[in-house]
Amino acid sequence: MKKIEIKILNPDAIKESEKMMVCGARLTQRGHQIKNMDGFIALYEKGYTEETACNLAGLPHNTIKQFQMINVAVVGASRRFLAQITRRRVGVTFMSASLQYSDYSGEADFVVPYAITEKGQGAIDDYLMVCQQAMTDYQGAINLGIDNDAAGYMTPQGLRNILIISATPQAWIEMISQRVCKRNTAETRYVMLRIWERLSEISPVLFGESGTPCLNGGCKEGKMTCGQAIEFKTANEIIKADYPLIYER
Repeated sequence: MKKIEIKILNPDAIKESEKMMVCGARLTQRGHQIKNMDGFIALYEKGYTEETACNLAGLPHNTIKQFQMINVAVVGASRRFLAQITRRRVGVTFMSASLQYSDYSGEADFVVPYAITEKGQGAIDDYLMVCQQAMTDYQGAINLGIDNDAAGYMTPQGLRNILIISATPQAWIEMISQRVCKRNTAETRYVMLRIWERLSEISPVLFGESGTPCLNGGCKEGKMTCGQAIEFKTANEIIKADYPLIYER
């Protein structure tokens, strides 16, 4: 998991999201004052304080946080992460490397689950040996004339992948809230914590208070709760506490 890399591809869109949020909120209150396009542009370009943006971000009016797409690249996460994160579709678009068109013969690398990392190098070596054997069989199938798509069914879920996630600010807030919860797989939590960390660095206004419901008033899972409330307020603190073997500030 330590090799997983995260990058915000269009950081300017995050600040534009703040601007659109404030503009949208003002528009609902001042529409009667706008007589032409110049009037609207003046409203759009009007400055705002961080306090104003924070107050608006905390309101339950999600539409004002839907006017921009923030693109994030995730390099090196597993195809199991791909399967879990793509369960969400509202306000989100995904583009992934393809097992149908790509030939991973001799190119495969694998995510080591954190639980195996905790067991030490011997367990890691055994896990990687099993993964590599699966890819040996994969390459053997391709050598026999089986196409990449069919051979792809033989690949381990730990196979590393490249994924682009494009989502509105509100969709990111909701995904972070859902996926940094301890009911998710360790890898999914780690990736989303890393994304939350990057987003909140650029815009504390929009993303500083994301986190899980247990950080913001209590768990909403009812009987399905994990019973392990998160004690820390920032992504960096959570990563340091929960993933010490791969933690890098």
